[in-house]
Amino acid sequence: MTYFNQLHPWCIILPLPSLQSIVVARFRRRGDAEAHLQILKRTIPNVTYEIIFDVTPKPADQTNEMELPQPNPHLN
Repeated sequence: MTYFNQLHPWCIILPLPSLQSIVVARFRRRGDAEAHLQILKRTIPNVTYEIIFDVTPKPADQTNEMELPQPNPHLN
């Protein structure tokens, strides 16, 4: 996640099939995102947009907490 993305966590996304999405715009405040979303809905009424809060962790913070340690067979 870039520094700009960290400073602008509120995103307007365009959902795509198969659980993918495109980030249309990023904002620092939710109110700014909502105002821009209203403009998008007036300009392009037949397209569905959504507002999300992007909490993508830094690469160093990405750990798989669901992975449990495996027992060592040599200790038995």
